[in-house]
Amino acid sequence: MSRTAQPAPSAVDTSRPFGAHLRMSWWKPFVLFLAVPLVLVVLQVLAYQLVGVIEGSDDPLSPELTPLKSLAVNLATGATGLVAVLLLVWMTRVPWRALFSSRRAFDRGRLAHYSIGAALMVGAGAGVVGAVAPASTGWTTFAISGTTITFLTITLLTTPIQAAGEELIYRSAMLPAAASWVRPVRPALAVGLVVSALGFAVVHGSTDPWLAGYFTVVAVSTGLMAILSGGMEAPIAFHVVNNVLFGVISNVMSGGGTTTIDRATDTGDASLLVLVAVNVGMVALVATYERRRRHISGHPGAPRAR
Repeated sequence: MSRTAQPAPSAVDTSRPFGAHLRMSWWKPFVLFLAVPLVLVVLQVLAYQLVGVIEGSDDPLSPELTPLKSLAVNLATGATGLVAVLLLVWMTRVPWRALFSSRRAFDRGRLAHYSIGAALMVGAGAGVVGAVAPASTGWTTFAISGTTITFLTITLLTTPIQAAGEELIYRSAMLPAAASWVRPVRPALAVGLVVSALGFAVVHGSTDPWLAGYFTVVAVSTGLMAILSGGMEAPIAFHVVNNVLFGVISNVMSGGGTTTIDRATDTGDASLLVLVAVNVGMVALVATYERRRRHISGHPGAPRAR
């Protein structure tokens, strides 16, 4: 008598919270962790080289950020986010929607709610830093020039693509991929948070301990937002709002010219603790909102860890 073929187990485990909801062979996360940063670097270098040809620059990889360089970075990062999602979907055969939310559909209402909350918190944080530590911001003189308008246009149109791309890379893909190595839920989430946060910090390439620590805090915070809410609305909203607001402020406070990307030693200081507090506040907002939502409406939200 022939045996009845058993269906392969699903790669998505809906009994586990978002971030620890994927089942993968142990070697597949390594492929993701090696391939995605390589794609990001290659796309950015190629984009910078193309910009260098267009601008006639002798040093297309210089730290000076021109409008075209900003456009190149934003689009390259967004494209890498799509590559990360498509690669993970191809390797695991999970529905792509499972990388955006778990046990529920992606919720535009949540996205709007968290965008408003993030705008209030990030705006307040930027104001405090500008008031108490203006020298640490790199902001110089308010001015509106042709360069400023070009920067603002690129910031408003493509910075959301860049920020969302980073969230797809590190929270949609790397977080659950790393967590799949461990079966107990809480250790799995811890592993996913640590691995994805370190990857985020390393790719941002700062040798300054303050900045490196801050990038790590951002990554852990957005990872916690995804886990607490059971989806990607909160981390995408926060990351997009944060980058757009600071981008706009930097544009109009650069004296009408270009800016410089400098993440070397001694470029960060204790004023970053204000922005750390903003990240912590956003995590608290997500936790409070999701708890109240479950209490009032019985919405599933993020399942409890087992």
